[in-house]
Amino acid sequence: MAHATEVPLQVVQLTDMHLFADTNATLLGLNTDTSLKKVISLVKQQHLPNIIVASGDLSHDGSTEAYQRLRESFAPLHAVAYCLPGNHDEGKALRSQLNDGQMRTCHKMVTENGWQMIFVDSTRAGSEGGHLSEQELYQLNETLTNSPSHPTLVWLHHQPVPIGSRWLDSMAVDNGDEFLAVLERHTQVRAVIWGHVHQQFDITHQHFRLLASPSTCIQFQSCSEKFSIDPTPPGYRWLKLYKDGSLETGVERLAEIPGEIDLSGTGY
Repeated sequence: MAHATEVPLQVVQLTDMHLFADTNATLLGLNTDTSLKKVISLVKQQHLPNIIVASGDLSHDGSTEAYQRLRESFAPLHAVAYCLPGNHDEGKALRSQLNDGQMRTCHKMVTENGWQMIFVDSTRAGSEGGHLSEQELYQLNETLTNSPSHPTLVWLHHQPVPIGSRWLDSMAVDNGDEFLAVLERHTQVRAVIWGHVHQQFDITHQHFRLLASPSTCIQFQSCSEKFSIDPTPPGYRWLKLYKDGSLETGVERLAEIPGEIDLSGTGY
């Protein structure tokens, strides 16, 4: 498919920032504020997004201060950011701080450039793991049924399929099969994209791709039985969405980790 003269819709996924109220706080030795700013500088150099998707664990401690700084950090990108909650987020604070102007949390569905993006809440109160309620699945199916001609991306925080790491997969969406069954019925779905796993993942399932993306701070070792840090630098995912329903996507990373990480950590 020739796209030589077409300007695609450009989307950037930034995920798992784990910001704290205290700007000097660190996660396994790494200052998450500094790391996020470095990744955003890389975005500015390489991709100017029309849309940002922040796919959960925006804050590590659920603090109002963390969400306020996230807003400030995103401002230089001059793009609307759709913010999903993760298992470390505090839903009320997130919605109160990130729901006006450039930041959005209330939209379930957005259509731009002929593409549809559906945002699904996979968080479950009191749990590190994910779950999709009957209402979420019903709304997802209804939205897809009512818009069969729009190529679609579906976003959530938790992985809906096992990624091969036993400890991380214990916190996956616990009814991922039901979720996939809905998507399998709708041929306009092009990809499902999530955060949570702090690593790159890309496979094809029937007619759509399953994509996970690196964190803007620490990375987790792939195919690991227990908690294990990967000394790969932070990064982000970019997507180019074309009017014919095709997409291009990839991951960009910093040249090096912006600080020191405690690789001996056994949890976070």
